[in-house]
Parts: sequence; structure tokens; C-alpha cells
Amino acid sequence: MIEVLIFATLNGLVTGLLLFMLASGLTLIFSMMGVLNFAHASFYMLGAYFAYSISLYLGFWGGLLFAPLIVGVLGALIERYGLRKVHDSGHVAELVFTFGLAFLIEEAVQFFWGPDTKNYQTPDLLDFPLFTLFGQEFSAYRGFMITISVGIFVALYYVLTRSRIGIIIQAAITHPNTVANLGHNVPLIFMLVFGVGTALAGVAGVIAGPVLTTFPGMALVLGSIVFVIVVIGGLGSLAGAFIASLLIGLLQSYAIASDVGMADLLNLLGLEFARDHPLDDLWTLTLPQIAPLLPYLLLVLVLIFRPSGLMGKREQ
Repeated sequence: MIEVLIFATLNGLVTGLLLFMLASGLTLIFSMMGVLNFAHASFYMLGAYFAYSISLYLGFWGGLLFAPLIVGVLGALIERYGLRKVHDSGHVAELVFTFGLAFLIEEAVQFFWGPDTKNYQTPDLLDFPLFTLFGQEFSAYRGFMITISVGIFVALYYVLTRSRIGIIIQAAITHPNTVANLGHNVPLIFMLVFGVGTALAGVAGVIAGPVLTTFPGMALVLGSIVFVIVVIGGLGSLAGAFIASLLIGLLQSYAIASDVGMADLLNLLGLEFARDHPLDDLWTLTLPQIAPLLPYLLLVLVLIFRPSGLMGKREQ
């Protein structure tokens, strides 16, 4: 039982921190520009595919270095020559633009790389067990994923709250005209923030590609979860996104690792359904079966009891 709890916690941390890497960029973009980018998970997919192609020539580390840069530049160009032009038309136009962009990126990926799964592998340098506990191994690559994710959170939090750049960004959120009058190029700041946000999604794709497999539908797998995290944590809150990511990662990991079902709950309550009862199928479900639904149930609870999110200041 102890070993199951320990490894469920470790796997939950890996999953949660990976989700944070993806959600941090979206949170940064929203807090700065007020844009919920529906194509954000598509940049995550591009990061994985670019890294795969680069790794064929420069290895995994070359992909980790250059793929996020390419994705970030691409994101900045999209903001400059696409999103900025529809910004004055309101949030609906922005949502439609990014929604269409997500479809365009998915089709482009299938056109250039094909519909098959790519053989994107973890680096040989990290292909060993970091430690062995209770006869089970925890890979060094998963430890590497945790380290990168925590490093990104610390770096972002420091830049946004302690650095001069962070002060300018925070000021541009609420007083863009004042920042412009002080000589700062606010549109350029917006473009750079959007580029950094998409680059963070690219980093998540590079890191997750070898573990979660690289295929054209990978954006759909995590796309909806990212928005759940941003809403639960609080729109625009980096710390909230970090906490929400860990909550969802651990919640799903514990659910998958458990062997608890509705029947156990019924036994505790002294209830029992006949085999021909309409609810019999529902009550025979197990917790691992409903694990994918738990983030959305948590979202509903947060919206009911704390509509602004765990650490958010904006109403959803």
C-alpha cells in the first residue's frame, strides 16, 4: 500500500508539472493580453514535432534548445500579423481566430509529418533508473521533467514579481497608455509575451513527446485539460495554475492507482442495487474508470464555491 501511494504521488507530480508547463504559457498570455488562446495546445504539439525533426540531426538536446525558440518565433509572428489585426473586434473574434488556427496547425502537422506516430525517444543520457524503491524503478527522465517544470515556475515567478521586466509587464496589463507614455513599446511587449507563452508550450511538447508519444492528435489529449487548469487556478494567476496542475495530476494519479469502486461506497452505506435496477451499471464503475472525469468535476465544484478560481482575481 505504501509503495502504491509513493509512486502514485511521484507520477502525479510528473503529470501535474507537465500540465503546468503547458498551462503556464496560456496563463501568461491571458494575464497580459486577456486572450484565451484555443490554439495553445497546438503549439505544444508543434514543439514535439519540431523537436523530433531536429533530434534526427542534432539529438534530443538540440531539439530541446531550438524547437521552443522556433515555436516562440512562430507564435510572435502570429500575434503580430494575425491576432493583433482582430484584437479591436473583441474577444469573440480572437476566440474564432485561435480556434481556426488550431485546426490549421493540426492539418499542417499531418501534411508535413504524416498521420502516423513518430519514434521520438528519450535521450540516452537519461535512460536509466533514478532510484529503485520497493522493487519499482523511477526513471531519470521523469526526474528531469520535474526539474525543468519547477525551474520554469521559479523563473517565471521571479521575472513577473521581482524583475524590472516583470514590473513593466504588470503595469502594461492595467495601464498600457501610461507605460506607452513612459517610452515603452506596448505592442512589442504584447508580441514578446505571446511568443514566450507559445515557447513555453513548445517546451512542454519537447519534454512530453517521448513519454506521451508524438502524434497529430496529441493537442486534443491535453487541450481541454489546460483550460480547466487555468479556470480552476484563477484566470491570469501563475501560482493558481501551478496549484491547480498539481491538484489535477495527483487526483488523477491517485484515482488510477486505487482499487475503489462505487460498490465499496455502497457497502459502507449499507446499500445494494438489484441486477435489473437502472442504476446498476453506474454503481459498478471503479475510480480508475472515472479518473478522466475528475478534473471536470473539480472544475464544477470550484465554479460553484469560488467562481474566481483558487487564486484568481477575475470573475470567470
